[in-house]
Amino acid sequence: MNDKYETQMKKGVLDMLVLKLLAEEPKYGYQIINELLEKSGEHFLLKEGTLYPILYRLEDDGLVRSSWSEAEENTSRKKLPRKYYTITESGLSALEEISALWEEISNSVRRILYG
Repeated sequence: MNDKYETQMKKGVLDMLVLKLLAEEPKYGYQIINELLEKSGEHFLLKEGTLYPILYRLEDDGLVRSSWSEAEENTSRKKLPRKYYTITESGLSALEEISALWEEISNSVRRILYG
């Protein structure tokens, strides 16, 4: 039963967390997955099938934009192009609003749970 509730709670914060990571610097999908896992103490283990719909939705909403890196030749092997995601000004504003809302909700939940 805990998995069901955990999944629902995580869904509500993923957009905010992805925007927060992109506010630091542009990133590609696998990098976002790894940083979420590492920075959350391995609590947020996302699959590509979960992350990319979030990124596409954020892009459709104008909160992030994507661009491909150039393929590079290096001595050992060819580096493939990667699709990088960058937060937009609208995304930064949305992150600020969502973070403030999250703070309000978190505080309200704490008051109810812990008095």
